[in-house]
Amino acid sequence: MSYLRLENITKKFGTFIANDNINISIESGTIHAILGENGAGKSTLMNIISGLYQPDNGQIYLQNKPVKIASSDVAIKLGIGMIHQHFMLIPQLTVTENIILGQSKNIHLNIRQKQAEVIALSQTYNLEIDPTAKVEDLPVGIQQRVEILKVLYRQAKLLILDEPTAVLTPIEVKSLILILRQLAERGHTIIFISHKLEEVIKCDTVTVLRRGKVITTTKTQQTTPQQLAELMVGRQVSLCLDKQPVAKGEVILSVKNLHVKDNRGIAVVRNVSFEVRAGEVLGVAGVDGNGQSELVDSIYRTPYSYMSRVRRVGYIPEDRQKTGLILRFNIAQNLILKAFKNQPFSRRGLLQQDAIKTNAVSAMEEFDIRAPDVNVPVSQLSGGNQQKIVLARELAGEPDLIIAMQPTRGLDVGAIEAVQQRLLAQRERGAAILYISTELEEVIAISDRIAVMYKGEFVGILDAANTTVAEIGWLMGGGKR
Repeated sequence: MSYLRLENITKKFGTFIANDNINISIESGTIHAILGENGAGKSTLMNIISGLYQPDNGQIYLQNKPVKIASSDVAIKLGIGMIHQHFMLIPQLTVTENIILGQSKNIHLNIRQKQAEVIALSQTYNLEIDPTAKVEDLPVGIQQRVEILKVLYRQAKLLILDEPTAVLTPIEVKSLILILRQLAERGHTIIFISHKLEEVIKCDTVTVLRRGKVITTTKTQQTTPQQLAELMVGRQVSLCLDKQPVAKGEVILSVKNLHVKDNRGIAVVRNVSFEVRAGEVLGVAGVDGNGQSELVDSIYRTPYSYMSRVRRVGYIPEDRQKTGLILRFNIAQNLILKAFKNQPFSRRGLLQQDAIKTNAVSAMEEFDIRAPDVNVPVSQLSGGNQQKIVLARELAGEPDLIIAMQPTRGLDVGAIEAVQQRLLAQRERGAAILYISTELEEVIAISDRIAVMYKGEFVGILDAANTTVAEIGWLMGGGKR
């Protein structure tokens, strides 16, 4: 039986068609994955279902009844709950306070009664949790339980999860999949948005979107990750990195006994030591928030403190939109942000527009940056094309050291392939690469050695060829070797 049905849903932003006559039927009590490239229309569609956007055309049916979801409040009343990639929790409040927030208009709140309600709800769904614990003291996986309980408390029957595993360890991912399966068995219907093919294939059904249109809807048992990847991007995609053996050269980066404190004086990086050689990728694996950002910031602010001589350094930042690009600038301008004072881009203090344009045209061709011309503001590009601009700029001049911080975050399988192939080409050229990511399978695939970071420390440095996801996942979660 269909729980949610979308008929000819269309949404335009100016002349851009984000959703183009979308038709999807989602069965009650199933986990239905939505898969697509960046810019395929997934987020727009979910915003329509959750009441944040209104479609220009088409009709939504819930349990075969036509509905108009005019706002997020209406969506909640209809039993639709959205669990966002970045948790909507207040860290200083308790589990119970976060779950009931906004639900009671009574100024005389019986908190003990509410705690009892949360305990009963958590036991009903096998989501055991301490209702009195502060959210800031909980592991990320347990915080996600709070988010799920929050929508269940509001009696949601349709749950939408947007990239729900982005900040979880492999063990926490398995736990989440089990939780979702239990929810489906209890009659809840789940929409699961992810770019991770190995997770999508564990759902019941998958719909593939490309450029705003439905390409196919199929049972996951009748397809493979390879087929889904090719449907998603419209071409053949290699899911296995072709990593050639490279002879390691001299030590390019050497870090010894590094300590970093935050602005409160609390140690966030503790006694970290490592080396990266020419022709080597050292991966750093770990759950977000274990000191990776502070480690990279410390190294990149003063890179020459960790090198035997001055070298070229390329830096791919964690957030391409906030620290990698100037969104209002166009493609050509972003490509010379670090070199606009140098020839041939500047002469006698004046920018040379012909040279800037020639550089941009060449970079767009070499890195397959898809846009009508070099004057398009980067704010109008997909995440994958934005990341290609950062790559083109940072890899120009053949840097000796490349620091890549979450270089594939939020990218689809086609863009991930492009980014990783570029970095491997730099490795073969002889660059040293420090590759930091929470995507464990990617770290294993691209790295020569893997450092596992937990609570600010390197708890192990492993040979990538002789380790497993299970071993690294255990260390990421605080396990001992």
